Amino acid sequence: MKVKIDSSSLELVQGDITQQETEAIANAANSRLAGGGGVDGAIHRAGGPAIMEECRKIGGCPTGHAVLTTGGNLKAKYVIHAVGPIYRGGNKGEAELLKSAYLSCLKIASERGIKSIAFPSISTGVYGYPIDEASRIALTTCWDYLMEHQEIELIRFVLFGEANYRAYEKTLKALEQERR
Repeated sequence: MKVKIDSSSLELVQGDITQQETEAIANAANSRLAGGGGVDGAIHRAGGPAIMEECRKIGGCPTGHAVLTTGGNLKAKYVIHAVGPIYRGGNKGEAELLKSAYLSCLKIASERGIKSIAFPSISTGVYGYPIDEASRIALTTCWDYLMEHQEIELIRFVLFGEANYRAYEKTLKALEQERR
């Protein structure tokens, strides 16, 4: 599914984020930038040791923020490591931290002249964020950013599995109805 926002596109695909040919891919990282399971582990395995070397030099990243490294052996030139919140019921600032993680990635992309970025669904795996809430935050944040920042031509959400894709598709359709 694809939505045009001025001259930019917001797109949903089901697939493997490590195979994306966008300029940058976002990683659902932990605050130690230590690699891990899920998306984080897959990106580190596919990208090779250069990514971890840069992560070690950076040292860490607070929740709600992001840092940039090389893409290593990936098709993407860059990886933007975003640290989303662990979901603890929804009343501990999780929504603000998740929005901040996406915004941090987008700001880095704008500052670096990155025209295309692929995102996973940040915080919805082992961090337990409910996908319906997380997709609303992610898609609204990206849509709003594109309204003000036409330098980013493409934001693609690469969703693992049909259930995740369907959740984002439902949210994007609702958002499109509200905003058209």
